[in-house]
Amino acid sequence: MKKYHSLFALMLVVTGAGAEVLPPLDKAQFAQCLRELQQKARTEGIDEAIVTGTLGKLTMVDRIIKLDRKQPEFTQTFAGYFNKRVTDGRVEQGRKLLKEHRPLLDKLTKEYGVPPQYLVAFWGMETNFGGYKGKMPVLDSLATLACDHRRSDYFTQELIQVLKLKQKYGFSSEQMVGSWAGAMGHTQFMPSTYANYAVDHDGDGKADLWNSTDDALSSAAHFLQQQGWQRNERWGREVVLPAGFDYGLLSDGQTRSLKQWTELGLTQANGGKLPALDMQATLQLPAGASGPAFLTYSNFDVIMRWNRSVFYALSVGHLADRIIGAGKLKVAPPKQTPLSRETLKQLQTKLNELGYEVGKPDGILGPKSIAGLRAYQLSQGLVADGYPQPQTLQKLGILR
Repeated sequence: MKKYHSLFALMLVVTGAGAEVLPPLDKAQFAQCLRELQQKARTEGIDEAIVTGTLGKLTMVDRIIKLDRKQPEFTQTFAGYFNKRVTDGRVEQGRKLLKEHRPLLDKLTKEYGVPPQYLVAFWGMETNFGGYKGKMPVLDSLATLACDHRRSDYFTQELIQVLKLKQKYGFSSEQMVGSWAGAMGHTQFMPSTYANYAVDHDGDGKADLWNSTDDALSSAAHFLQQQGWQRNERWGREVVLPAGFDYGLLSDGQTRSLKQWTELGLTQANGGKLPALDMQATLQLPAGASGPAFLTYSNFDVIMRWNRSVFYALSVGHLADRIIGAGKLKVAPPKQTPLSRETLKQLQTKLNELGYEVGKPDGILGPKSIAGLRAYQLSQGLVADGYPQPQTLQKLGILR
């Protein structure tokens, strides 16, 4: 089973376009489900006091079901996502907190290998530095989702994990608040991630991601280390493509060595040469040819294990850079019209009909769809950046 470490990553799955339409959960079904969950909790070694006094008294939250079933009508552009998250105010606050928590952060860097600015950037992205950790009762939320039809197995396991956390650390039900999907604390860990990676850094006998900044930042560092963070390597960097760059080269893959990218004419955003290394780097074009370009390294892939969104990972990396003094992007994310899920489904259908085999149309522009779109653009003499530009959509007969 896939693991999701933060709220946004989970939402990519539970609110994905094309989800099956299922009947609503009613109170009688919920009551029966709670009885079954109580029995499962007993087999998992949960104390009877929690099985009866907590699990047996949880409440179904209708709003949770509505949020889980809600699907966005339109996709989000890179500018729409990035500009709301990497703000001057967040950079300024990040710099302030970097200075305030420097002794702890330096200690964590020595122990886990993750530089301070990344930990602060994650903190800012997840909860605005602890300013908003969610207010939904996690136990009720997870019980509701565990009893719903859609992802019962996954949320049942998360509910069992959160009950084990309650048993282990003595958290009160009132204290255990978070997102509607069960993500908790400063770092918005799902219960299974909390159980596997949370650290009691302040030594009070419990790993408390709600109230202990030390525990939360240490847990973030521990998670990243365990996911393969490479000490003394950056996440990536903004780059500039040469005039007349042949996007058709991307059909052979977006990952090459830095030395190879240099030979293709890429430079750092400030015009300087890229390091002449055999280190592998992947070209990211989150807004297509008209937007900023990035080369990303292995630590970018680690960020993606926290949250499986390229937009998120680019925002974390750039926010971390800004926090330690870097300037804004050389190429600002361009304003682009959000595309509806229905338009993207039409795009995928057209590509399949033309033989590009992008998979079942679901309204999500994933790697297969981008590769298929790039191949189509290349065949038509269009800019083969894999981005659904108006010219491409018009050529496919989707926009007129």
